[in-house]
Amino acid sequence: MHHIKQYLLPEEGKFHIDFFTGLTVALALVPEAIAFALVAHVNPLVGLYAAFFMCMITALIGGRPGMISGATGSMAVVIVALVDQYGISYLFATIILTGIIQIIIGCFRLGKLIRMLPKPVMVGFVNGLAIVIFLAQLNQFKEITPSGVTQWLHGQALYTMSALVLVAMLITHYLPKLTKALPAALVAIIVVSLITVVSGTHTRIVNDMMLGAHISASFPTFSIPSMPLNLKSLLIIAPYSIVLAIIGLSESLMTLSLIDEITKTHGRGNKECIAQGIGNITCGFFGSMGGCAMIGQSMINITSGGRGRLSGIVAGAFLLLFILMLWPLIKHIPLAALVGVMFMVVIETFEWATFKFIRKIPFHDALVIITVTAVTVATNLAIAVIIGVIMASLKFAWETAKNIHAEEKELNNGSKEYIIHGPLFFGSTSKFKALFSITTDPKDIIIDFKHSRVADHSAIDAIKFIVNEYTLCGKTLHLRHLSSECKLLLGKAGDMVEVSVLSDPDYHVATDVLD
Repeated sequence: MHHIKQYLLPEEGKFHIDFFTGLTVALALVPEAIAFALVAHVNPLVGLYAAFFMCMITALIGGRPGMISGATGSMAVVIVALVDQYGISYLFATIILTGIIQIIIGCFRLGKLIRMLPKPVMVGFVNGLAIVIFLAQLNQFKEITPSGVTQWLHGQALYTMSALVLVAMLITHYLPKLTKALPAALVAIIVVSLITVVSGTHTRIVNDMMLGAHISASFPTFSIPSMPLNLKSLLIIAPYSIVLAIIGLSESLMTLSLIDEITKTHGRGNKECIAQGIGNITCGFFGSMGGCAMIGQSMINITSGGRGRLSGIVAGAFLLLFILMLWPLIKHIPLAALVGVMFMVVIETFEWATFKFIRKIPFHDALVIITVTAVTVATNLAIAVIIGVIMASLKFAWETAKNIHAEEKELNNGSKEYIIHGPLFFGSTSKFKALFSITTDPKDIIIDFKHSRVADHSAIDAIKFIVNEYTLCGKTLHLRHLSSECKLLLGKAGDMVEVSVLSDPDYHVATDVLD
């Protein structure tokens, strides 16, 4: 019993909450999975079954109870190019390889790298994703005319859709203030559906997203992708798999970190990487498009009280039930109900405090937030995160480079000692070279690195430069408190290093020369 509680329930008495939040999430997964399948130019079933496999598998063995995975837009926009050019069999093979890469990343415990993401990057990611979710919902305010032209809703259709969305938003927002016995999102979906049925109101429903595609009530079957198993095929799918693996894990681990922050708990990133990989491999062998964590559905689950694994398991089970048995009922759910729920997710996800603190934080942090937000909306999460990390890293390197300085001492024997403080790396080498008065210094010079650290090969080159300058001036130089690695990398200049086994540091210099 304790084992079941540990993996399914966050605490005593939460069973019914996890159950109903799982049902709500399943309803919210349906239109998203269909929409992203259409974005990827594949049959809606390919997206729906991907949502089922990813949701169920990550809920069972993932590293973050309460987080929901499924077919996602961030991966769909990458998939579409592959499908259009090479066909769907290459897609399934690509998803399998994506899963293998993700498992390797998890096994080598690289998921912890997400913890190194700067706070401004996280804020930009959250805000950007909130905007992406919002923009995706706007597509539900469009319709296809009999002539095949897509246009915005107008007139009575627009007013009806907007009114129903507002009703769903009001219920989702105010019901928790009255009672938390039932998830507000689920109640909103049921109430809006009943309103349309009782009043006979005509509005867009889930089935309108299908564009004539047929949902067959059958469980997906195992099959090996029918594509040539050769080097040429591998070279085709490998680049897509690497990109998909990075995007999938980036979105999953950043969503995991966000949920950690909200729930004040700690998920297991590496375990989640492995679960995502197993989920994608399963998707590939069962004809699905793969996926990753979904911040929208995860936020619906968490804010509704679903914190245990049971919520994700129920979501996956109900999603499969909807496809196999209840599709005739589910396809009549008004899209306005789901849009209203997702709009509330957008409001709760966006970091509104950004507008307050962005004028108070350093300019470079504000720039990172704005850049990551904009790039997330314009391209995809992986590119946004990479750009944000590079910006933050360059700023850190610039600030750290300013910290290097030298304490100068005139010794009784006529020698001069430079005691270096601060890290010596590629960013601080220029300032390091400017610390010395080579031409005016006495004949005997000591450079002590006790309070410094030689970090990379650029630092070694800088030391070689100083050694060479003093040597050309006919002066004797002593280098103290450098590691044995530094002495090795300095080459002939290493003869000037005074080795003291007990006091010299033992660290690794970032260089390929020692590999």
